[in-house]
Amino acid sequence: MYLLDNASRAYHWGSASDIPRFLGQQPGAERLAEVWMGTHPLGQSTVVDEGSAPVALSQVAGDLPFMFKILAADRPLSLQVHPNAALAAAGFAAEEAAGVPIEAPHRTYKDASHKPEMAYALTTFDTLVGFRPTAEILRVLHGIDTPLAQSLADDLHASPGFRGIVQLVERLLSDGVGADEITTLVDVCRELSDSGIDIKRAYVTAVEIAEFYPDDIGVIISLMLNRLTLQPGEAAFLGAGIIHAHLKGMCLEVMAASDNVLRAGLTTKALDPEGLVQCLEEGMSRLARVTPEPFGFSTDIFNPDVEEFALAVSQCSKAEPDGTLLPPATHRIVVCTGGEVELVNAADQHVKLGRGDSIYAGPDDGEIRVLGTGEVAQAYTPDPDVPVGELVDLVAGYDKRELTRGRRGPDA
Repeated sequence: MYLLDNASRAYHWGSASDIPRFLGQQPGAERLAEVWMGTHPLGQSTVVDEGSAPVALSQVAGDLPFMFKILAADRPLSLQVHPNAALAAAGFAAEEAAGVPIEAPHRTYKDASHKPEMAYALTTFDTLVGFRPTAEILRVLHGIDTPLAQSLADDLHASPGFRGIVQLVERLLSDGVGADEITTLVDVCRELSDSGIDIKRAYVTAVEIAEFYPDDIGVIISLMLNRLTLQPGEAAFLGAGIIHAHLKGMCLEVMAASDNVLRAGLTTKALDPEGLVQCLEEGMSRLARVTPEPFGFSTDIFNPDVEEFALAVSQCSKAEPDGTLLPPATHRIVVCTGGEVELVNAADQHVKLGRGDSIYAGPDDGEIRVLGTGEVAQAYTPDPDVPVGELVDLVAGYDKRELTRGRRGPDA
């Protein structure tokens, strides 16, 4: 087992206090947004080995197929989508051939991998994820008495379903909606919300986002997206092609080892609205919470049925005097999310962790038990024979025909 020193990222949407507090540090001026744990070349962890110089984790573990993050948001993240494997490979090859430097701010594809991901809430965590059903979007728009909202509603009436929703997004991203139109719409949403009128938090969400991005087209698009609140200990899966924007809170993220993000608003970073729409045209992936499967006495496994990753969260206590057995894995990253614990591997190596500390364990470590009182989260590649968790639709009664209705291509 190797203690890790992890890369951190400061972005304008991050928190000056949440991640430092989690890591046992004093808050500073920087808005720390993410801690990266893994071998991705843009933010690789290093191994801290007593008595030797730090080395890159990849020199010990090879290239891990997953990446593990601690994320803290004080304001909304960008409106974004992650590409599927085919689009990622093609996009990366095209930018490589064009000679776009990997560190260029306008570069979209940083690698050739798709990026399915899962968020596990450490605090109350709010996010926008996936499109609302057509009927719900129409109720939202018809409640807003502005020319823009009514025009969008008319278009969706004429072309309902997934394809019609994507056409609305294309229109909003290409037509150059004026700042005054956005302001007028937000003012109506504020009046409705203040009077107690809202439809599944659509209006209050637009008002909240407009506080940070008052002239951004993402404010309008947010009206078409589901708002989901995760309580601590709950998880949601975002497959490739799902439009989303995290709003506020702290979570663990585990994902395929990729940094491919296509953005269309709510950000100071480079936008790729055409690329985002291209990803959406692939279809609408399932929107789902991940129901955990129990492992032993103290562990919940969140396994969303992807090859690259699963997440196991263990509540360790004196109820198991011999220690809490972690799920078996060839490669794993374990982070302590609370309390103080001690990890013991098959060779009787002992490593103590406090909140925010993390380790890498490889195939030679064998069985790992956790002693002490606290919580640990393990990101790992699951055995393909292990049962996957149930995926529960976020929107009860969602019309499954909308997942494919109007898709472009030979199966349309």
